[in-house]
Order: sequence, then C-alpha cells, then structure tokens
Amino acid sequence: MSRVGKLPVPLPAGVTVEQAGQELTVKGPKGTMVKSFRPEMTISVTDGVVTVARTGETIMQRSLHGLTRSLIRNMVVGVTEGYTKQLEMVGVGYRAEMKGKSLLMYIGYSHPVLVMPPEGVALKFEPKGALITVTGIDKELVGLTADKIRAIRKPEPYKGKGIRYRGEHVRRKAGKTAA
Repeated sequence: MSRVGKLPVPLPAGVTVEQAGQELTVKGPKGTMVKSFRPEMTISVTDGVVTVARTGETIMQRSLHGLTRSLIRNMVVGVTEGYTKQLEMVGVGYRAEMKGKSLLMYIGYSHPVLVMPPEGVALKFEPKGALITVTGIDKELVGLTADKIRAIRKPEPYKGKGIRYRGEHVRRKAGKTAA
C-alpha cells in the first residue's frame, strides 16, 4: 500500500465534497474546485473523510494512489486556506506597479513587461521590499504563475540581480580577476 495514498483526507468544517463518477467537486469558504480523476482509483466520501483506494496492483495504479490522495488534499487546503507564493525583485532600478489586476514591471529591458494573471489567481505588489505576492486556491496554478513571473528575469549568478522566490539562495560566481 502507498503510505500517502492510504491516509484519509479529513474535511474541515465548512467544506463539502460532491462526487459524480470520477469527478470531484470541493466547495469551501474561498471558492470551488472541480477535478476529474483516473478510473483506476476508487474515491469514497463518508463521514467528513475522503479515502482513496486502487482497483489493482499494477505499477501505474500504485503510482496514481498517492498522487490522487495528494491532489484531493491540495483541493481541500486550497478552498479553506488558499496558497501563496512570494517573489522578490533584486536589482538597481527594478520597479513594478499594479495596473488593475495586472502587474507592470520595469526590470532592465528596453520595454516594460506586463503580466496578466490567469483566472483564479491574484497578484499583489508591495513597493517596500519589492515583493510580488501570488495567491489563489489552485496550488498548481499559483506555482505555475509564480514560475512564469520568475522566468521573465531569472536571478543571474554574478550580481544576483533578477526575480527570485522569497528566501531562495542564489549561488554566486566569482567575476573576472584583474591581471
């Protein structure tokens, strides 16, 4: 048995789970998430607990067991608490501002870069500390959006300038030495 897959997912107060075949709908205080799962997994909702079981013992079914349980748990946590990723801009002259729901960044290119968040994700910018906050209920979408913002100007190894995750350590290289 999968150590992660056999653990039940407890449902906190205010969260409801509806099942229609292999499609699970999780409703909570922050919103609603819908996800379809593979037919190899048997999902049951009873007494405020969601359990996942597999129908066989193939390698694919064993690998999907823990994944399915983790995805369901991420949905429950997302609709109750939500997910947040923070990025910081490091560099002289780097700045940004909010334009409605979009983020307009001036990060050393000849043109400003406009970042439009996908549906279900909110961006926030704090000028003090040049901190970009990405929030939402879908863990995958929040991480993907934060990664796309970071990819616009990755931190470079010589001066450390760029956009990085908060708390990320950028490995520095030595520059050229004088002769």
